[in-house]
Amino acid sequence: MADPMRIRAQAAGDKATVRVLMSHEMESGQRKDASGKTVPAWFIQEVTASLNGKPVLAAEWGPAVSKNPFMQFAIKGAKAGDKVAVTWKDNKGDTRTDEATVS
Repeated sequence: MADPMRIRAQAAGDKATVRVLMSHEMESGQRKDASGKTVPAWFIQEVTASLNGKPVLAAEWGPAVSKNPFMQFAIKGAKAGDKVAVTWKDNKGDTRTDEATVS
């Protein structure tokens, strides 16, 4: 399983800014290894986020996203103490979910 995501969620006024650093190799499927064989594609396809169990973000990614991607977004109505969960699923079926508390 992949390393945990680093999630920071900070409230300011009536919204929270969420910053997520994901740990994933993100291979495009176009690079070749030292022996000349194509390295198989391996990338995050779906990213979702929820606030206290309610979906607030859904994204579809492809092979053009960089290794260890960073994502930032804002959630209206979030306040200190709320739980933000971020989930990704890659093209090999692996999935990871991590959670942070809004501060």
